Amino acid sequence: MKTYQNFINGEFIEHKGEFIKVYNPATKEHISSIPSASLQETQDAIMAAKIAQKSWEMKPAIERASYIRKIAELIRKNAKMLTDTLMQEQGKTRALAEIEINFTADYMDYMSEWARRYEGEIIQSDRANEQIFLFKQAIGVTTGILPWNFPFFLIARKMAPALITGNTIVIKPSSETPNNAYEFAKLVQQSNLPNGVFNLVGGKGSVVGHELASNPNVGMVSLTGSVESGVKIMEAAAKNIIKVSLELGGKAPAIVCKDADINLAVEAIKASRICNNGQVCNCAERAYIHTSVYDEFVDKFSQAMSKVSVGNTMQGDFDMGPLVNQAGVDNALAMLNRATQSGAKIEVGGKIQNTDGYFFPATVVTGVKHSDEIMQKEIFAPILPIVKFDTLDEAIDMANDCEYGLTSSIYTQNLDVAMRACKEIKFGETYINRENFEAMQGFHAGFRKSGIGGADGKHGLEEYLATHVVYIQHNLKIQ
Repeated sequence: MKTYQNFINGEFIEHKGEFIKVYNPATKEHISSIPSASLQETQDAIMAAKIAQKSWEMKPAIERASYIRKIAELIRKNAKMLTDTLMQEQGKTRALAEIEINFTADYMDYMSEWARRYEGEIIQSDRANEQIFLFKQAIGVTTGILPWNFPFFLIARKMAPALITGNTIVIKPSSETPNNAYEFAKLVQQSNLPNGVFNLVGGKGSVVGHELASNPNVGMVSLTGSVESGVKIMEAAAKNIIKVSLELGGKAPAIVCKDADINLAVEAIKASRICNNGQVCNCAERAYIHTSVYDEFVDKFSQAMSKVSVGNTMQGDFDMGPLVNQAGVDNALAMLNRATQSGAKIEVGGKIQNTDGYFFPATVVTGVKHSDEIMQKEIFAPILPIVKFDTLDEAIDMANDCEYGLTSSIYTQNLDVAMRACKEIKFGETYINRENFEAMQGFHAGFRKSGIGGADGKHGLEEYLATHVVYIQHNLKIQ
């Protein structure tokens, strides 16, 4: 069992207070302990970031990028250890854990390439003898609050654009899956990144998270998490008008039209629904199937989900591992129970076979209504509720009739239908004839309660920049 320490100003600081226990969700075994940081420790991390920020911003962007590339190199050299760490604390399949580690390294390299590419503007003035310059500058101290479902990649998603653009950062990992973040901090230390540029503080949201969002020395807070957490962060940040970037929940609709390739739709929606054991905010969480292909889809999809294997991914090649904790299992079971009491039918799954860990089977639910809770609220388990539709108007209206607006998908062979869906579906992302999974060069953002701001690509980088407009009057007569 490992005991980790917070990483502040380039050092792992011995914590003398309370520790938080971390468990393997596949075995319920206590595998590590992390510090439950105090308010003072959190403030120390913020102050270290503030002190380091001025000199960090003064470095040429290409020099800042060299540190990011060095960390990416260290990630690749330690990929096996990082993969095992991630699997043990989060329950991912080995294939998905390897993808997350490798994608993180690639993401660091990708963001480092922006060092020579982000730029300001020269704006035409209404006055003679004047130039207007718009500079893109660092915000200052940024903070990142991480979720537990893709905990390693989310470090890079927040850290890399922040550092490339001259900001410093303080990261708070989830208490459910923090081990990978502390191992990441060890690699940061090996990279010789200047002290204070990157800091890592674990602990309770009510203490650490609140301070990272409300401290007057913080210029921006980025959270990936639940809507409820997002509301708390906005409330905390409001006092000092701190910039907020939020990626929150999702309830992604998948629309299968009458002309869809049913086999493709079945495979893509299944892959999306069981990815990361059903715990992904942007993967399909509800399906709308055209009446003419409804029976075929339900039959083929149920067969596909019935073949999904579930178990301890550290001990076998399973399609899914466990949910992250007992609360996740209880929530999924409760939602299923309320659905069946309202007349829904469980076609496949729904019953837990293995209680050694927090395992939940791939589950298909029919006989639900669009207005039912299971079609409206985020499940975060490998459950897919299905509703039929008769017209495209009806499907689009139901897809948009939800408090979330992160991702969506549609399956059709008709270009006109696909283009209409792109125009009328009000979501941050729409996937056509493929599974829900974003690219690092895109822009991951949502409508409605799915968040504010976004990440990835050019536009994600610009989240970490402030604009500074300078008006320069000059005298042309001076020789």
